[in-house]
Amino acid sequence: MYTAKTHNPALAAILIAVACAFIAATTLIAKTLASTQFGTPLHPFQVVFGRFLFAFLSFAVVAAILRPALQRPHLGLHVTRTLGGWAGLTLMFASVAHIPLADATAISFLNPVFGMIFAIPLLGERVGKWRWSAALIALVGAVILLRPTPDSFQPGALYALAAAVILGFELNIIKKLTGRENPFSILVVNNAIGVGIASLAVVWVWIWPTPMQWALMAGLGCAMAVAQTCFVNAMARADASFVAPLTYGTLIFAAVYDVLFYDVIPDGVTILGASIIVAGALLLAWREAVRTQPKHDHAPL
Repeated sequence: MYTAKTHNPALAAILIAVACAFIAATTLIAKTLASTQFGTPLHPFQVVFGRFLFAFLSFAVVAAILRPALQRPHLGLHVTRTLGGWAGLTLMFASVAHIPLADATAISFLNPVFGMIFAIPLLGERVGKWRWSAALIALVGAVILLRPTPDSFQPGALYALAAAVILGFELNIIKKLTGRENPFSILVVNNAIGVGIASLAVVWVWIWPTPMQWALMAGLGCAMAVAQTCFVNAMARADASFVAPLTYGTLIFAAVYDVLFYDVIPDGVTILGASIIVAGALLLAWREAVRTQPKHDHAPL
């Protein structure tokens, strides 16, 4: 029987920050694989296949070394979660192939808002005015970063929006699993199922990658393995409605990577949007810390 992790919002916030850094890196790698920089562009199905394959191999190596105890999985929840993750990632990677990375990231990272909304019927979480306010503040920041124009409403943007809805739903399935199984078991099963799903899809679009593309797919899978490990452990230590808005931090890391790797300096709009997102996340973290102090009541936040 799995014993749930101790509620620890501060540690959850740190883990999410690390996860955000690696998630942003995977999106940048996916965009590179969809370009002609290192060979014929790879289809999103093939990019997602590489992500699942190398993430699974990473966890398999860890399992072989550490030999952790694995539990009997709840296959229904795992299949539902993995189908959602596969579909959401495929749509996200398709999006970054058609529209600017900043636009795709901003749209897709509306998923914490959908995640918080889905947490009400799926997890029975009570979301009060402070959490709604923090989520809406972060949403305003995302909209500013998006710079809404008629060009935003094209197929690539719709792919990102669909990804946001699906990944928001997946957040809550992950939360259900973290209350039943240990994080490592969840990750191993998820990636094993993901390899199977991705293998069936990639048959129809497969082309042989160049050595550099293989290396990038390996990097993508390993980066996602680190991000998943941090994310699942964060979800095991805090409410989904607390964790979800913090994932907006991925937008910040995406902007930093633009500076480091592409010499793209953030303009005033980017700085304003990022600052608002950070403000929303900090408000949520502060209020959660206040709520968990014994001297306060436990009204919904």
